[in-house]
Amino acid sequence: MSRPTTQPTVPDLIDARLSLEGRVATLTMDRHDVRNALTGTALVDDIVATAEWVNQCDDVSVLVITGAGSAFSAGGNVKDMANRGGDFAGDVAVVADRYRRGIQRIPLALQGVEVPVIAAVNGPAIGAGFDLANMADIRIASTRAKFGETFLNLGIIPGDGGAWFMQRLIGYQRAFELTLSGRVIDADEAKEYGIVLEVTEPEALMERVAELAGRMAAQPPKATRLTKRLMKMGSRMDLKDFLDVCAVFQGMCHNEPEHLEAVNAMLEKMTK
Repeated sequence: MSRPTTQPTVPDLIDARLSLEGRVATLTMDRHDVRNALTGTALVDDIVATAEWVNQCDDVSVLVITGAGSAFSAGGNVKDMANRGGDFAGDVAVVADRYRRGIQRIPLALQGVEVPVIAAVNGPAIGAGFDLANMADIRIASTRAKFGETFLNLGIIPGDGGAWFMQRLIGYQRAFELTLSGRVIDADEAKEYGIVLEVTEPEALMERVAELAGRMAAQPPKATRLTKRLMKMGSRMDLKDFLDVCAVFQGMCHNEPEHLEAVNAMLEKMTK
């Protein structure tokens, strides 16, 4: 877990804004003119660049993703679909290659983020926008948020890996129903299904996310990154192999200065 002492330069984003405060990085998708569509904008590049930067920056312990304007993200640009333009132009091989080189970079990048990722869903998260929210570790939603796996309504499939993420989040049956029906649900129903952790009033969304992110960011940073790795690995490993990894990670933690700092801080509290 040792890293270079020189911190990487903050990426120069085009269609998003990135801030860092108190070990919490906030990525705000800033193309409200197209409801933060992920295609036809530079948001794919911005999200991937941010994910790579977070993994190299010791000053970041939590990443928050949200949207500017009324929507979290409308997903794909429907006008481009209608015109067979932009990311949707070309024959089967061309479109497939563009998906691999384009929007499919987001799930691979976010799946590899080493710190907790919180989606602050400020408004509608539709299609690929819904899938983007599901790629986070935790989702907090405004009452204005809506969620829809609406690909079939347009005669296409979840090409960004959404079917992989949703069934792992809420189970196959519920994910199947939402995907095959293409219906849009509100924030309360999303909470009932376990898609979102909490629902807040719009004006309280970022305050609540900041509170949650701040609590996580206050934890020992190296142990936090290792813990997230364990959480990701737990679903795909046998128990014995997983315990072997836990033993090694624990050995690493016991030899980190942050461990003794945390122990001494707790002992100091106990003596007061």
